[in-house]
Amino acid sequence: MITFTPLSGAVGTSKTSPLAYLLQLDDVRVLLDCGSPDWSPEEHASKSEDGSASPSWARYCEALRQYAPTVDLVLLSHGDLAHSGLYAYAHARWGLKAPAYTTIPVQAMARIVTLEDIEGTRDEQETDDLDQEHATANEDTNIDGSEGQEQTSSVLSVGKCVATVQEVHDVYDAVNTLRYSQPTHLQGKCQGITITPFAAGHSLGGTIWKIRSPSVGTIVYAVNVNHMKERHLDGTVLFRPSAGGISEPLARPDLFITDADRANVTTPRRKDRDAALIDTISATLSSRSSLLLPCDAGPRLLELLVLLDQHWRYADYRYPICLLSRNGREMLTFVRSMMEWVGGTVSKEDVGVDSSGKTGHKRRRGEDDAEDEALGAFALRFRYLEFFLNPQSLMQTYSSKEPKIILAVPASLSHGPSRSLFADFAAVPDNVVLLTARGEEGTLSRILFDRWNSSQRDTDKWDKGKIGNNVMMDGALQLKMRSKVPLQGAELELYLAKERAAKEKEAAHQAAIVRNQRVLEADEDESDEDSDSDSDSEEDEVERTLNDDDMDDTDRHDRIGRRRKHDKREDNADWGGDMDDGLTKTLLSFDIYLKGNVSKSTSFFKSADGQSHRFRMFPYVEKKRRVDEYGETIDVGMWLRKGKVFEEDAESEEVKEAKRRQAEEEDKNAVREPPSKFVSSEVEIQLACRLLFVDMEGLSDGRAIKAIVPQVNPRKMIIVHASTEAASVLIESCGQIRSMTRDIYAPSTAESIQIGQHTNTFSISISDELLSTLKMSRFEDNEIGYVTGRVTNHFSLNIPILEPAGSSVSSDTATARTVVQPDRIFGARIAQPLPRSTMIGELKLTALKARLASIGIPAELIGEGVLICGAGARRDQSSDSIEETVAVKKTEKGKVELEGNVCDVYYIVRREIYSLHALIAA
Repeated sequence: MITFTPLSGAVGTSKTSPLAYLLQLDDVRVLLDCGSPDWSPEEHASKSEDGSASPSWARYCEALRQYAPTVDLVLLSHGDLAHSGLYAYAHARWGLKAPAYTTIPVQAMARIVTLEDIEGTRDEQETDDLDQEHATANEDTNIDGSEGQEQTSSVLSVGKCVATVQEVHDVYDAVNTLRYSQPTHLQGKCQGITITPFAAGHSLGGTIWKIRSPSVGTIVYAVNVNHMKERHLDGTVLFRPSAGGISEPLARPDLFITDADRANVTTPRRKDRDAALIDTISATLSSRSSLLLPCDAGPRLLELLVLLDQHWRYADYRYPICLLSRNGREMLTFVRSMMEWVGGTVSKEDVGVDSSGKTGHKRRRGEDDAEDEALGAFALRFRYLEFFLNPQSLMQTYSSKEPKIILAVPASLSHGPSRSLFADFAAVPDNVVLLTARGEEGTLSRILFDRWNSSQRDTDKWDKGKIGNNVMMDGALQLKMRSKVPLQGAELELYLAKERAAKEKEAAHQAAIVRNQRVLEADEDESDEDSDSDSDSEEDEVERTLNDDDMDDTDRHDRIGRRRKHDKREDNADWGGDMDDGLTKTLLSFDIYLKGNVSKSTSFFKSADGQSHRFRMFPYVEKKRRVDEYGETIDVGMWLRKGKVFEEDAESEEVKEAKRRQAEEEDKNAVREPPSKFVSSEVEIQLACRLLFVDMEGLSDGRAIKAIVPQVNPRKMIIVHASTEAASVLIESCGQIRSMTRDIYAPSTAESIQIGQHTNTFSISISDELLSTLKMSRFEDNEIGYVTGRVTNHFSLNIPILEPAGSSVSSDTATARTVVQPDRIFGARIAQPLPRSTMIGELKLTALKARLASIGIPAELIGEGVLICGAGARRDQSSDSIEETVAVKKTEKGKVELEGNVCDVYYIVRREIYSLHALIAA
């Protein structure tokens, strides 16, 4: 049975992002994508749809936290925030430890995009795991600024799930990577399930997942696909018109999960979109103005860079292309090393050849260019591109009056460099803000898009297939700006005082831990001494505790002196803890009671003062040694400290001095971030720039979706990631096709859809005797056979064994079965049903026609579901050749009928039909 539950990105919600779906195949739970929302939406959009005060992402995060420990498999389809942004946090904090699979580019892109997002968020907002100094500084601070009242963000990060940099690296290092069309047979609880990735387009390494289970069939998960070829990517393999339509491995699945976000959208032609983008850029730069293009940090940025680089080379521009991103250089370095995943106009043929056709080794360039040649194609060198980490470094290099094009992250304009630049950029006349994506609902990018779209005529809106015109923005816009500023004055002194107190407390705590550990080690070492030494130690302890002057002090000091000399001979090694014996024995002292004046109470009850009398006992303390089943437990920490002591003793004085100097230099050169606090301010911006939207998201539009889905022809379909109107359009379009399934579901958030019936699977072992008699037939990725036997249980095995049916039948029983029944007519045979063979598979007449053509038998399709084979398929043959003609008919119920005369063609066609199926002989 299949159970599908959307955790986020369902149908019927105002926010269709992020994407996260729980797919349960019998007892196996699969998480399809694990996207993250925008953590910094505008104030009016940050609340839940139900009107509660909790953030809009609270229900999604709570559901994911609940299901994370029970997930058995994670599949990531794209490397952007909407599909992979929350995976690192869920893995590190919520127990999402299930094995994850994706392609190599998606793994790298998801890492880069997640790092860009968390670093930008942490630079402006407090998160739940930031350093204590930030939280301390924000508790008691309230500052008034010139642009507006600034106040510290005390609980800005409540409910925001932002991972650390180290967690992101650790999580994505553990992700399993696959290549396209590489089937992977899973093990463990997922045994029997096979996953295969296919190219989806839209992003580098974007994946369509094919999941095959022996109990529920084939499932295809295809979201955010693009059938069109782009500059840096080829289209999806799901639909290839040049190859005859739908790809064979993805056709006719049992369940097809797809999105319909753009089912009611008509996208303009790529040629018109590129022309509108280039014309706007050229006109703006020629008028000595600048452009701001908000973009993401990874998947879709590459398409813009390739387009701009090609135009810059063609027009011979000298205007700078500025990219504000912390990880942009790392992203391009990775792409150059993965040229086999790149398609479109930037493909493997471009490696080593520049635009003039000259090979790379014949030209001399700088070190950077030489490195680029070694890493990838000339088309990805981007000689006009410059990298900047923050807006301050950009302003130091280029003034605000110089014409330039700026690509800044993130595309949502919710935080980071793009939001900071927009606050200054939008107030300058003739500047252009160029949007290439609509953005998530509630973000500043979506607000600007809605303003632009509402100002267009009805025929020029973005979903009507037209480009639209740029609009002049006017009016005022209130923005909340967040930043991190260093502490000063009394705040800094208060912070330093609290830091010193925290360090002293931590040092005292660590010292207590070390002291306790040494005491335990001393206890173990003393227990290993011989009985004489133990008795002497106990005697000394009694003498020191009671302070008895009648004892022999001279002998006591001699023994202690011998003990200490013995310890010093060990070169101060930490064999029992680096502390003197006096402190050790003081901590291990006993309470001793001697014979003396103790009155015994005759009453059964306690005394009047509430304390009972204590009788004197011998001061014996039982020492329990830590042991395991193999003997004494080894203290790894003690041996590591011993090894460290040995290493330090083996080093010469020169080596020790060199290490000390190196450590001092590293401390001096280390860049220490000054104590800082997070502040926020309300800024009013007077809008004066121009605004234009050009769709560069790289997704299939409604026309393509309505043409592709019927050709996939699934048995059942689930629609996700769409508005109610878009889902209704796709369902209505599928309803007009007779051969299309009527089992189409569009679940809402947290609504579970159950498909099929629950199937119980059991493990059984086939005996060698029975296995040698099986005849296996291959069908797709599996081998299938028919078997009859008897299940037996052996006391020494946990798994039942299937043995031949006749092996455990006694001879008496077999003789009894041959006894003639009294009512049977003599000489007649008992009617027994003959075993029937089973053919598994679905015959496709086009595949049969191709097979027959390869062996020289002509075939022609006539009408619907009829294939004429043999001489009758040739138009130039006479009517006498009908004897060598066979007709193959495929009925509506899936049956195949073979009609014709008994001839060689008949047997050849029948043999080919059998070869296209898996024949299971009974």
